[in-house]
Amino acid sequence: MPVRAACIAIVLSFAVLHAQKNVDTTTRTVEGMVTNARKQPVANAVVQLKNAKTLQIRSFITQGDGNYHFTGLATDVEYQVKAEHEGSVSTWKTLSVFNSKKTAVINLKLNK
Repeated sequence: MPVRAACIAIVLSFAVLHAQKNVDTTTRTVEGMVTNARKQPVANAVVQLKNAKTLQIRSFITQGDGNYHFTGLATDVEYQVKAEHEGSVSTWKTLSVFNSKKTAVINLKLNK
């Protein structure tokens, strides 16, 4: 019985190592919540993501929970995000190349 348990442990170790090797390290995600001055989530806010190299802009419209997300972002590029809603805007915030998190969280607060 101990030999069987050892074999299972070895197989599981290889599976974990294989899964770690298949993790995509060239892309990342940024997500967050857009809130108003009263710290309430803002639905239908337009969140813009700007690629600092190409200056290409992608947009996302928040749902009722105020959340946004952008996936498939290069790890070797800086990005800037900001939000707008009915005349209120947030400041631009930067997702740095030095942020090594697979999923970065950047919350945006709208100001009048």
